[in-house]
Amino acid sequence: MPPNGTSKPLKLQFGLVNHESQYLTAETFGFKVNASATTMKKKQLWTLEHGDQEGNVVFLRSSLGRYLSTNKDGDVNCELEVPNNSCRFLLIAQSDGRWALQSEPFLRFLGGSSDRVTCFAQTSGEAELWAIHLAHHPQASLLSASRKRYARLSASETEISFISNIPWGVGSLITLVFMAGKYCLKTCDNRFLSSSGNLVNEFGPDTEYTLVLRSSMLAFKDNDGKYLTPTGPTGTLKSGKCTKPAKDELFDLEESRPQVVFVGANKRFVSTRQGVSISANQDEETDLETFQMEIDQESKKYMFRTKDGNYWELVSHGGLQSTATEIGINTMFEIEWRGHRIAMKASNGKYVCTKKNGQLHAVSDTVGEDELFVMKLINRPILILRGENGFVCHHKTSNTLDNNRSVYDIFWLLFSDGAYHIKSGNGKYWFINTNTDTVGADGDNPEEFFLEFLEHGRMGIKSKGSGKYVRSDQGGTIKCDVTSPDITCLWEF
Repeated sequence: MPPNGTSKPLKLQFGLVNHESQYLTAETFGFKVNASATTMKKKQLWTLEHGDQEGNVVFLRSSLGRYLSTNKDGDVNCELEVPNNSCRFLLIAQSDGRWALQSEPFLRFLGGSSDRVTCFAQTSGEAELWAIHLAHHPQASLLSASRKRYARLSASETEISFISNIPWGVGSLITLVFMAGKYCLKTCDNRFLSSSGNLVNEFGPDTEYTLVLRSSMLAFKDNDGKYLTPTGPTGTLKSGKCTKPAKDELFDLEESRPQVVFVGANKRFVSTRQGVSISANQDEETDLETFQMEIDQESKKYMFRTKDGNYWELVSHGGLQSTATEIGINTMFEIEWRGHRIAMKASNGKYVCTKKNGQLHAVSDTVGEDELFVMKLINRPILILRGENGFVCHHKTSNTLDNNRSVYDIFWLLFSDGAYHIKSGNGKYWFINTNTDTVGADGDNPEEFFLEFLEHGRMGIKSKGSGKYVRSDQGGTIKCDVTSPDITCLWEF
């Protein structure tokens, strides 16, 4: 269990991309292997398992739980449920971040494209080099293995520091950007981390890193062969002196859960600053007015966690306090999505209201002005969306959006009184084309969308104008034409 007790390290899955930008694929029929896919979906996902303590020998396990193997003739398949000697590969990292995978028993290299994937080359050329493309959502919390602290943008906003016991607030959001086989680290304000530890606005050679895997942990190697490491009393993240990663250079990625602030009917922020009682009585938003929203997978009910690790809890007489240390029936709430506002219902079947003194009580049978709250998502100022078919990107030749890509575009999320404007990198805005129901990305005027957090890690996006939900069709086109959200309307964020 990580120090904050709210998340766990992400299971590292990745795609292997060849020199023709095609992904190594394990087919479900006949356990065949090819490199024909241009996008990363389930069949293109691989998990690395280490075969020795040094981490040089690895096994590659497919999404079907089968292991990649080869024979003396260079034939490749992926059918073994338990790895044997034929599944052992030597992982040889290249200076440009790509991998060469050499069969340990036969000393031949894995390579090829389309339907012709073999392990017969005696040397590793372009066809035998594979780029690593991490499969999980690229926005996460970054935990130092040695310091047991989380990365966050420093108070001076000049560096990334490892000073947080918990990943709290917008400053703890780290975005991994995959570019030309390497990775960049971005802060919540969209700046790149350079190897010197400075934050810069533009991508360059000093902002790109080779990704190195050590068991389930990551290390980042700069173009000089040095590794990122926390340095000094505040753990400033920059390149150190080491050319081989040890514990100081290793990091865990953890899921970044949505964190929100609430404003009651009295126009004041909900807070725990006054003690254990939950009250809308503050005029500014700080860590004490920030709550982590967690969704129960089975019931789809919501829990709200404080910076101290306690949950909102319904107590006697309908009051709400931040006293619960474990999840139970009285820590779960229902949310009704009402456009610019939300209403919350506690386990007693009553709606939460704001009293005249600011305290929150679940005592109302119906929803009026006192039972409505503004909820603002604070830790996604920059937004990356992944749907059922892949990441969201601008279409190559039109103003619309695609949802069948392995790469992603970054959007800006701008809050507007309970709604949001979604801004593209070109400075234009998302809008709904009323003739085709497609979502455009170059509107001159911002349109309002509502975000509804419907499942763990996934949200619905609803147009204020049409009242319909944004979805992805089978061809990857993004439309806004569904009145009741289904799986095509769920967006990982």
